[in-house]
Amino acid sequence: MIKVTFHSDTEVDEKNLIIAIIASIYNKKWVFCKHSKRGTFEMPAGRREKNESIENTARRELYEETGATKFDLYPVSVYSVIENHQTNYGKLFFADIKVMKRIPEGSEMDFIILSDNLPEKLTYEYIQTKLFEKALEYAISNSFISS
Repeated sequence: MIKVTFHSDTEVDEKNLIIAIIASIYNKKWVFCKHSKRGTFEMPAGRREKNESIENTARRELYEETGATKFDLYPVSVYSVIENHQTNYGKLFFADIKVMKRIPEGSEMDFIILSDNLPEKLTYEYIQTKLFEKALEYAISNSFISS
């Protein structure tokens, strides 16, 4: 069983945040990446590198997986995923992409799609759905999109 829980920023030390996931919009459409090895769609995301802040992880991954070069990035929530008695922590961000170029050479993503909602065939479907719902609330409450 998988469990996703949202936390306040003060509940989890930043050094324990290992994944950044970025719910993103471009021209009022949600951005999803098609992973080359999985054949599924996902929000841009990735693991934190040594000596990198979680915000810099989000910025780097957003560029590497979508080609976004100009965007506003907002923290949404710290979250945890419990699976098989193991807990991993990450941070969910929201990005309003202004300029998107080609996905950089060597990216693990084949292409991106722009969508009004979640696509079918999601990577980590339960986790991505919960994170997307939280990001959707954020986007609506901050007037990035309408309900």
